[in-house]
Amino acid sequence: MKRIYISLIVLAAVLITPSCDEMLDLEPQFAQDAESYFNTPADYEQALTGAYDLLQTSYTTYWIGEIASDNSIAGGESVNDSRSLHEIDEMTHNPVNPLLQDVLRFNFAGITRANFLLENKDNIEFEGKEKLIAEAKFLRAYYYFELVKVFGAVPLIVDRRIGIEEATSIARTPASEVYAQIEQDLVDAAEVLDWKDPDKGRVTKGAALGLLGRAYLYQDKFDEAAAVLDEVINDGPFSTITITDSQGFSDLFSVAEEGNTESVFEIEYTGLEGGSYDCFVCLEGNVAVGFNGPYQYEGPVYRSGNRYNVPTQDLYDFYDPSDLRRDGSILDIEAFKAAQPNPDDISYTPGAGGHTGYYNNKYIPRQSETGLPDVVLTSPVNHRVIRYPDVLLMAAEAHNRKASPDDVLARTYLNEVRNRVGMGDITSSGTDLTNAIWAERRLELAGEGLRFFDLVRTGQAASAIDGFVAGKHELFPIPQVEIDLAGGNWEQNPMY
Repeated sequence: MKRIYISLIVLAAVLITPSCDEMLDLEPQFAQDAESYFNTPADYEQALTGAYDLLQTSYTTYWIGEIASDNSIAGGESVNDSRSLHEIDEMTHNPVNPLLQDVLRFNFAGITRANFLLENKDNIEFEGKEKLIAEAKFLRAYYYFELVKVFGAVPLIVDRRIGIEEATSIARTPASEVYAQIEQDLVDAAEVLDWKDPDKGRVTKGAALGLLGRAYLYQDKFDEAAAVLDEVINDGPFSTITITDSQGFSDLFSVAEEGNTESVFEIEYTGLEGGSYDCFVCLEGNVAVGFNGPYQYEGPVYRSGNRYNVPTQDLYDFYDPSDLRRDGSILDIEAFKAAQPNPDDISYTPGAGGHTGYYNNKYIPRQSETGLPDVVLTSPVNHRVIRYPDVLLMAAEAHNRKASPDDVLARTYLNEVRNRVGMGDITSSGTDLTNAIWAERRLELAGEGLRFFDLVRTGQAASAIDGFVAGKHELFPIPQVEIDLAGGNWEQNPMY
């Protein structure tokens, strides 16, 4: 993977243009700079495209959300293969971890691009600018949310670039203030955006309100979360899809099912542009999908991958065998082989980095969904960041845990998620209902990158994750190189 050896806080002092050549075609080249840009509507559109571009690095926090939890292990060729993932899996990570460095730098790159546009929002007037500004605010909120849930306090920079001198002295901003900015940006975005957008991949009112509800939930602001998520449920265009078998559940994550009625916010990927292992941030395909597949696989349905992010036996056993989401979410490779007419012709190579016999059946390379070489790196499968069942479960939890609980409505939302996959009603109340909602989140959302953060925010991480140290592992360490580049002004997170 390509490394960026200067701090993205420092990069905020300069113009950062989109990373893909086809997104920006300047005539003549090098004729525009930071002070002569934003003179036409096209300038704003190109800058917004650049801000969207960093969404495609979502694999970094997706991996953390699963591999740091009890849902999966790092896997791979060996324990020394992608050591940063194994350290996070083992809870031995420290301030020198390439993946954590990527999380900080890629998301600050997205913030910088959004800020550059918002800094210049008043340069000219044109039709559609209000919506464009709303999208930029959503993107800034998204990138800051990715940072605050991983690192806690981070420098808060709004609507401006910063100079080199400030970049080396700026302090971390308390997480509460970062969350306040996230909330304001999402409220602003939701007031402008429509529930649907004719351009596939652009964010909508549902995405803004869904992310706002998640941000409230992560802060235990249950009344606020309930109100916002109810708006998505009552006013939005979303609905659950009745599923009758495990294949139907895993199909929800296929290319063919992108943008279905359960999709609230997806990150777009394409398999039409090749890539290499030298630069994951340059990829237009979903690298996480290829990395999840069985290695050297020969057989039907699936394609070969890199055997990372391997589901655990604990996760598999957590499901009732009658729950079709178990096999829809988790591929039992040996059971799959045995069920085929020619099992002896199917082969794969287990990884020495950890093999459980299971693979993530939501995000897995399939023969029907191929990209250009290297195919492992160029999956066209979108990342489903927020799904409607997640909105229902977040709303259920918010109503159950708010100041004046409404367990009747909480059960209604919870059972809508269960009933659509043929599971019976939950009838409990109070704390028992809280636990049932938390359990349902694991069953419904396994393999989607949310589990670790759910365990942390609900106080269950220490009891669920081997090696988790309370008071330390709720947050990840600030990369040491960033502390050094910031002039030593960033205090490290506790116990690192």
